[in-house]
Amino acid sequence: MAVTPLENGPLAPVLRLHALDSEDLALLSAHLQDALVRIGDMTYLPAKRRFALVGSRFDWAAEMEGRLERCRSGLHFEGVQRVRCNRVSRDQPDMILDLLAVTFEPGPEPPGGTIRLTFAGGAAICLDVECVEAQLTDIGPRWKTAARPSHDTDGAAPFPQ
Repeated sequence: MAVTPLENGPLAPVLRLHALDSEDLALLSAHLQDALVRIGDMTYLPAKRRFALVGSRFDWAAEMEGRLERCRSGLHFEGVQRVRCNRVSRDQPDMILDLLAVTFEPGPEPPGGTIRLTFAGGAAICLDVECVEAQLTDIGPRWKTAARPSHDTDGAAPFPQ
C-alpha cells in the first residue's frame, strides 16, 4: 500500500477501491461522502464509455482518529452508455458540488442499470451503465481542513425521468 505524507504530520494510506456490484459501490460511496467536486473536473468520454471526475475527498477514516483531512481523489465509471444531469450547469465549470452519495438502481436488463451521483442542493448526475464498474483512487496531496463537513439534505429535488 502506498502512503502520502501530510505536511508536518503522519503518513496516510492511499485509498484504492474497485466496485463491481451495488455493495461495493456503497462502500465507495461512504468514502466519497462530502467530496467536493468542481463541475469542470467532471467529464464524459462517449467513445471510451467512461465518466470520470476528480474531487477533494473528506477522509472519514482519519476523522475517526481525530484528524480532519481532505485528499485529491479520482473516480471513474466504465461501460457508461448515457449521462443525464439535473441542476449541473456545464457553463459554470468553477461551481463546486458537494457529493452526498453514489448509488445503483438495477435496470430491466441485469447487470445494467443507473448509477446516481447525488449532490447537496438537489443536483444529480445519472449514468446509464452496462454494469457496475467503478474505481476510486487517491491521486494527490492531503491537507488539513478546519471543519468536519455538514450539510442540509432538505429540499433535494428528485431526478426527472
